[in-house]
Amino acid sequence: MEHRLQLLESFAAQGADGRMYKVRAYEHQVHDAAWLQDGQEHWESTGETEYRLDNGERLDVRPDGSMREPNSGLELRLH
Repeated sequence: MEHRLQLLESFAAQGADGRMYKVRAYEHQVHDAAWLQDGQEHWESTGETEYRLDNGERLDVRPDGSMREPNSGLELRLH
């Protein structure tokens, strides 16, 4: 099954280092081949949202709403 990420929004978050970072939220979608009746491609949400820094690094979201970049350990909070 085909899979894609659809950009939902972007927003600013402040890092523990005091810098501002651009965060992008993406929705995971799968191609729904059953909906070809109107000649258009149809994509359906999987219900999963993924957050990434502007440079593409993936972020883990914690229950308190803070985010962490796993490789560097950078902590972010919404601004």
